[in-house]
Amino acid sequence: MPELFYVIPEAQHNALISAAYQHRGFHADESAEGARFCAEATRHGIRTHNGIKALHLDHLFGSGSKGCVPGAQIEEIPSRFEAAKIWNANKKLGQSTAYRAMDEAIRLADKYGVGTVSVDNAFHYLWGGGYVMDAARRGYIAYTNCTAALAEVVPFGGKFPTLGTNPHSWGFPTTDAVGYPIVIDWATSVVAMGRVQQLKREGKSLPPMAAVDKDGNPTIDPNLATSLLPFGAHKGYGLSLINEIVGGFIGGSLPTIRNRWDQVAAGDKGTCAFFFQVIHPEALSSGAFAKGRNQNQNVKAVIEDVLGHGNEKSMLPGQLEAGWAKHTAAAGGLLFSKAEIDAFNELAAEAGQPLWKHEAFKTVTI
Repeated sequence: MPELFYVIPEAQHNALISAAYQHRGFHADESAEGARFCAEATRHGIRTHNGIKALHLDHLFGSGSKGCVPGAQIEEIPSRFEAAKIWNANKKLGQSTAYRAMDEAIRLADKYGVGTVSVDNAFHYLWGGGYVMDAARRGYIAYTNCTAALAEVVPFGGKFPTLGTNPHSWGFPTTDAVGYPIVIDWATSVVAMGRVQQLKREGKSLPPMAAVDKDGNPTIDPNLATSLLPFGAHKGYGLSLINEIVGGFIGGSLPTIRNRWDQVAAGDKGTCAFFFQVIHPEALSSGAFAKGRNQNQNVKAVIEDVLGHGNEKSMLPGQLEAGWAKHTAAAGGLLFSKAEIDAFNELAAEAGQPLWKHEAFKTVTI
């Protein structure tokens, strides 16, 4: 069903987000990185991880709690592996940490063919797809996962939330082949908690078997949802478990105390962990492509075969995001609903910034 959106100039959006972060004590560079991320999420239609979600997360678990320290500096931990960096983020803003980690993984991939960055003591970076999409646009194959801010997902066959929504994100440099990067990005729950918050804000229902209430009963009411369910039953559970185990290898502690600071005893840890991997496409190439094709031509041929044979109406991961980016470009600004404008005005009031007046912006219906 068509929806009305207000068109907000990106510079005006970024100024508000940056001011909101700086009001909470963040430095100018990390505030700008936080705003950059929120704009990218909005540009691609990721409404569950826009500026409202980012600053709400910071309020609940970040600078408003004990999970994030404005102005924190990243510390590199010595490693005997030249293509693998290990960082202690010291609770730095997640978006800043993630941008820098991906840039470092790209630098390593340029030198070694592959590069990894493991991050301990991190604060959640929100939409992993944004980081791998950026790397893919620059010509790299990129992957990231993280342990989510809270354990709020019930494992398959269980009844108590002991897992995070634990996203996985892959980006592939397929712009030459299909016009945009293929980005495979998902939370391992049926929906992310950000989606629950969005549907609550918009007065809409959850899909069936996505969440449970405080008694463990399935609910479609976002106002009653307290925990989430993994997608694909045991399959989503297994994918979520990967993040917790990788986080455990990096240095993350128990998922059930993560960001629950009243339960974190002295000597324990309540922070998230990140993992980034970047592969230079040349590092994968055998050079022996069929019919004399080069690597890009071969990737295009594979994709065309997948979408052929009557599958022409199938969608590629990243296609919706690319389509929304076209809507954004055509509108000439970032797109927000009335409810989202109202939420931004709450942030503006907090930071002492001018309120956004609905009548000052043009609208589009999509």
